[in-house]
Amino acid sequence: MKNYCAEITENVKIAKDVYRMTLNCSSEGVFPGQFINIKVESLYLRRPISVCDFGDGFITVIYKVVGKGTDIMKDMKVGDKVDVLTQLGHGFDLEKECNKPLLIGGGVGTPPMYALAKELIAKGKEVTVCLGFNAADEVFLKEEFEALGCKTFVATLDGSGDHKGFVTDMIKEKNIDFDYYYTCGPAVMLKAVQTTLGFNGQISMEERMACGFGACVGCTIHTKSGAKQVCKDGPVFDSSEIEL
Repeated sequence: MKNYCAEITENVKIAKDVYRMTLNCSSEGVFPGQFINIKVESLYLRRPISVCDFGDGFITVIYKVVGKGTDIMKDMKVGDKVDVLTQLGHGFDLEKECNKPLLIGGGVGTPPMYALAKELIAKGKEVTVCLGFNAADEVFLKEEFEALGCKTFVATLDGSGDHKGFVTDMIKEKNIDFDYYYTCGPAVMLKAVQTTLGFNGQISMEERMACGFGACVGCTIHTKSGAKQVCKDGPVFDSSEIEL
């Protein structure tokens, strides 16, 4: 874990209630699937947010306004300084044998798929991305995935994407060819993915975290090998270990 005073270089709205924030901050030791913890002034608990992108001197996160903390965050300005903890959690295992990985993101579970896609493409993998949202005004990152060279499909419940309905149904309908999967999103989607696609994949959990680095038990989940903390033991787990 590293602690930085980071400067905000971007904080813009990119979809309904969804914002992208870029921090002028070291990304040393940051890995796809990890998260950072941002201190919000006047609030006791930090806000854990998955890393969307990172590079030389910057970290980008995408967050949805769902409560007091993120509501304060959306009003932060370029040039503001924030206290940030990085290198948190265990990210995705990129050494799994596969040639055609499928990345499945649901809502605000989509951001960590972006950094993952970049790393997998750098390894020469043929990446397909399937995203699920409620409606067209909630869709984000589709063009960015396409710019990376990923085959990208979007499912929406209102029918405004490539498929009307659930992302798992779209995967079947499109007859998508893949040999391994990575996923992050709401629990109902993760359960559907696990049930539909089996146990040959990795799941990033989105439990509510309190401390963010294992000092409390607020994000404890039950797994086949016992109780685990999402912030410390995850957020990424092998799909065969998770009981959804």
